[in-house]
Parts: sequence; structure tokens; C-alpha cells
Amino acid sequence: MKRTYILLTCLLLSFISFGQKLYIKTFGDSKADPIIFLHGGPGYNCAGFEATTAQRLADNGFFVIVYDRRGEGRSTDPNAKFNFQQTFEDINEIYKSNSLKKASFIGHSFGGIVALLFAEKFPDKIKSVFLTGVPVSLQESFKTIINHCKEIYLEKKDSSNLGYIKQLENMDTASLEYSTYCFGHAMQNGFYNTKNPSAEAKNISTAFRKDTLARLASQMTYQGPQAFWKNEHYTTLDQTPLISKLLKQHIKIFGFYGKEDGLYSPEQVVKLQGILGNKNIEYLDNCSHNVFIDQQSLFINRIKDWNK
Repeated sequence: MKRTYILLTCLLLSFISFGQKLYIKTFGDSKADPIIFLHGGPGYNCAGFEATTAQRLADNGFFVIVYDRRGEGRSTDPNAKFNFQQTFEDINEIYKSNSLKKASFIGHSFGGIVALLFAEKFPDKIKSVFLTGVPVSLQESFKTIINHCKEIYLEKKDSSNLGYIKQLENMDTASLEYSTYCFGHAMQNGFYNTKNPSAEAKNISTAFRKDTLARLASQMTYQGPQAFWKNEHYTTLDQTPLISKLLKQHIKIFGFYGKEDGLYSPEQVVKLQGILGNKNIEYLDNCSHNVFIDQQSLFINRIKDWNK
């Protein structure tokens, strides 16, 4: 693909105030409209988006910044605090080091929670927030996962896993164990992957599997979810009131969700449509959790349209 912008400017920024390095990589012309990608987790990294989507988004006229949160992925830091306050400080350093006044966020999964909370604290720094497979209410998503899994296990007459679901239903829903087991069953049943990928998605996935970042993208650091849960109890957060609040402050918020994403029921998406407006949310066929891979062209085109 022809490169028409300043490309692949890779920065390992040493933040003097913290004495540690964050993994940061930028794509495109630094004078173009800035978008910061906030990856999911806690405990994951930006490698999947970095390898598949960041350059193409930059080729469409954006200055794209990706980074791994402190203590996660390639941003190793034994003294990471794993809380929202330090996360916001790091994001503000990214603004400062790139001379940004306003930027848009692509918040993927847990990264969308971070995006909304940052927007609440620093509304003047936000142009748009693109919620991408974001669990607006994790507790509702856990119920959805359990219901979906129960249907699967009943159909398969899987008494063993039905027993595990029974135990889950009797657990403390605010506990880390509850969320961990829910996500485990979701992964076991392929809730993060589309069963009928488009030709474009197949090509992207094939190329990605050959990329050196592919192995990193599936790696998880377990200190992240454990420490974030301990410090922030993020699994109990419901962002619905915050979204309504931000919209009243004239912050633009949009949503991307896949119809094959087993973390969200149609009712959850309809509820969010009622808040954002039907024109501001895409509920996509042949698409699961990684919207930017499963429906990449539509994803980028909608960002271009919405971010005007």
C-alpha cells in the first residue's frame, strides 16, 4: 500500500514523572486528526489493532496513536499502580508529548470504559469516543454470557458444564472469580469470534497470523485484571448514566457492536441505541468482538463520517 504520510514513528517514551517507559507507536501525519486507540483487558495490549488496522486508518487521513497500558503488554513496570488515575496521567502524557489539544478515542472492550471515564474527567480534551465492543454494564454482560452458555450446554446435554454454570449463578457477582469464570466460558464457546467472516476479514486474519505481533496479541498479563479489580472494582461499573451525562455535555459518542459477539444480547444493544441514537451505532452482521478486523472497511468509513 502506498504510504502518503509520515509512517511508523515508533516511540518508547520515558516519562520523567514516573521513571518508566510506555510502549507507544504512531502512524500517519502528526498534523492530521488524532485518534488514540485504548486496548481491552485489563491485561492485554494493542498488538491486534496495531498490526491490522492502525496503518489503514492512518492512510485514511488520521494520526493514529496506539499504546500498551502501564504494566500491560510491552509497557512493563513492576511499580504500576493499575488504577484509573495513573492511566489518565499516562494518557495526558501522550497528549503532551504529541502536542495534542483534542483527540478522539477508539475504546475497545475495557478500553472503552477507560475512554468514558477519561472523557468525564477531561471533557475539553475529547472530540469523539468510539465504543467498540464495550461492556457498558459488565454485570449485564456476565448474565448474557451465562444465558448463552446455558443454551449451548443444554443443547449439547453437557451436564458437566451445566453444573459449572449452576455454580456461577450462585457466586458473588462482584467477585473476581465470577468475572474470570464468565469470561472463561465465553472464550471456551467462541464468543469472541465470528463464525462467518467476510472475505476481507479472512484476508486480514491470514496476514495477521503471519505477523510477529500475532503471538503477543493473545498474551495476557494476569496482574492487570487482578489489580484493577482490587483497586477499581471495574466489573461492577455501569457506564450507562455516564454516557447520558457526557452526551448532555455535547461529547460525541458512537458505538460498534457485532451481532455474533456473545458478550452482548440484542436487548443490550437496543438499550444503547436508545441512548446514542440509531444513527450513532452500528450493529453488524458477520462480526464479533474485534469489529476493526471483522468489518474493517465499514469500521473505518463510519469513523471518517462520524468524526467530521
